[in-house]
Amino acid sequence: MPKATYHFPKGFLWGTATASHQVEGNNTNNNWYRWEQEGNTAHKSGLACDWWGGRWKEDMDRAAETGQNTHRFSIEWSRVQPTPDRWDEDAIDRYRAMARGMTERGLMPMVTLHHFTDPLWLFEKNAWETDYPLAYFEKYVRKMVEALKEYVSTWVTINEPNVYSLSGYVAGDFPTAHKGLNVASRVMANLLRGHALAYRNIHQIQREARVGYALHYRPMVAARSWFPLDALMRNIQYNGINMAFPSAISTGAMKSPLGSVSVPEAKGTQDFLGLNYYSVDTVKFDLLNIKELFGKRYYPANSDFSATKFIANIPHGLYDSVKWATSTYPSLPILITENGVEDHEDKMRPRYIAGHIHQLWRAVNFNWPVKGYYHWSLVDNFEWERGWTQRFGLWGLDTETQVRIRRPSVDLYAEICRENGLSSEMVSKYCPEVLADIFPE
Repeated sequence: MPKATYHFPKGFLWGTATASHQVEGNNTNNNWYRWEQEGNTAHKSGLACDWWGGRWKEDMDRAAETGQNTHRFSIEWSRVQPTPDRWDEDAIDRYRAMARGMTERGLMPMVTLHHFTDPLWLFEKNAWETDYPLAYFEKYVRKMVEALKEYVSTWVTINEPNVYSLSGYVAGDFPTAHKGLNVASRVMANLLRGHALAYRNIHQIQREARVGYALHYRPMVAARSWFPLDALMRNIQYNGINMAFPSAISTGAMKSPLGSVSVPEAKGTQDFLGLNYYSVDTVKFDLLNIKELFGKRYYPANSDFSATKFIANIPHGLYDSVKWATSTYPSLPILITENGVEDHEDKMRPRYIAGHIHQLWRAVNFNWPVKGYYHWSLVDNFEWERGWTQRFGLWGLDTETQVRIRRPSVDLYAEICRENGLSSEMVSKYCPEVLADIFPE
């Protein structure tokens, strides 16, 4: 067996990512809570991972003890601003305690300011369908940066704005008041405006800040490269899902399936690109699939599937994603802000982690400016409309008892973090089935 180690640059960030509604529990003042109560999700979030009850401390202990040096978490806007005219200082203090606690454990906190959820008072005004949220979002951002700037200097303004817009206003899986491509386009443009406002306000308060957003990036391939309609559908789907925010930040004009929207204030508003990568879609023309503009996205039947076939294990897609990012934004730092797989039995996750870390090393080895990797997620958490049907955690969670369950992937990821690299011994120990692929003789 070949013995080797793929090492990463000194100072590389190794962490995990979470989001407030998915881990805190008893979040009763946002649009997702109402969505759950109305029966639109597989389960209700309930206590989630009980972070609001203080269990974030033991989870951060686990993160630090297993070699991680950073953690990405989010603020629940509805907690800190429960009504348009009131701030909850106790809630703000709790988030300050979280950021301080991470710092004390040697974990650099990265804060996401908007991760899918909106306060009910905002949602009842149709949320981001109009520019109504912008002034409030600006005040909220300023409030939180002032509160956390002692501990936090890396900020994600908005998580996956493309998913927020398309999953709600097109697919109907997320809580929205209205639906339609035209509404989704307006929402995306307003999110861009919110991002640009946040970017400038954060830098005004904290000059040394690093500010970006997290893009859910979906590489896509045409099902039949020789068939023009498959190639056309691939391009329509790819641009419609991936390119709204990147196009606006590059040029000040947002590309959308309905045309170009001018958002000049968004141009140049990122200090790093956050990439959320999970898998690669195959796209073919489908005359019956009007909902997705006559294009069907799927995984090939012979894919290495996750437990519910929600994700196909395609590691080279992460390399391709970084390649796209570096060609689009030369020299801009890149952070992999999410990457992971749902796997209750933890049979696939070890090879998913090893394969993706190997591909990330390939990218770094080309001197592409990847600065860190955040695995999704630290512990099983509430997966939005899919509830508890999917388990993404390195640590499992018994939702009845709140007991954390140590999966083998905890130890694999710990070895990667401590070594600042991936070794053939690790792969041989945790996922020998992919050893020859990652360390060929």
